[in-house]
Amino acid sequence: MDLLDFDLCQLPGDALPAAAAALLAQAAAGGAGADTALLRAQRLAPEHPAVLLARYRHDFARRRLDDALRTAERALAVSGRRLGLPADWRALDRSCVDFAAASAFGLLRFHLLALKATGVLHLRLGEVDAARLRLRKLAELDDHDRLGAARLLAAIDEFHLPLPPPAAAPTAAARRLA
Repeated sequence: MDLLDFDLCQLPGDALPAAAAALLAQAAAGGAGADTALLRAQRLAPEHPAVLLARYRHDFARRRLDDALRTAERALAVSGRRLGLPADWRALDRSCVDFAAASAFGLLRFHLLALKATGVLHLRLGEVDAARLRLRKLAELDDHDRLGAARLLAAIDEFHLPLPPPAAAPTAAARRLA
C-alpha cells in the first residue's frame, strides 16, 4: 500500500477540490508563498487528509513542532470522527480498529499514523512520558509493528535514561580536603 495514496484515505464524495490540489502543489514547491498557499488550501478543504498531511509536513520540516503537533492532533480527531472511533485515543481497542479497518482501511491507517506523529512530536518536544503513552497504545493496536511504534519505544527505553539526581553540594570539610 502506498502511504501517500490519499484516495485510500477518502470516503465516498470526499475528493480533494482541484483548487486545493493546485495550492498544495504550489506549497510543495516551497518559497515565500508556501504558508499562504497552505492556508488557502485549508480554507477550501480543512478536513481533507492531503491538506492535513501537507500542513503537518510543512510545519515539521520548518521545526515548528508545536504547530505540527496541533495539526497531527487535528488529523487524529478528524479521522477518528469520520471512522466512528472514540474521541479519546486512549479508549481505542482492537474491536474499534477491526471495525474501522473493515470500512475504511486507508483512513484508519492515516488515523494510526497521526497517533504515531503525536507521539514522535511529544518526544521531540521533550515530553517523553506523553510520547510513550501514545506509542504504547499504537504498539498495542499494531501487533505486527507495521507502523514501527514498538521499535520507537525500544529506542526510547534504550537511549532515554532518567536524569540522575543532582549531586549534593560538597560540605565544608570536603572542600578543605580537595
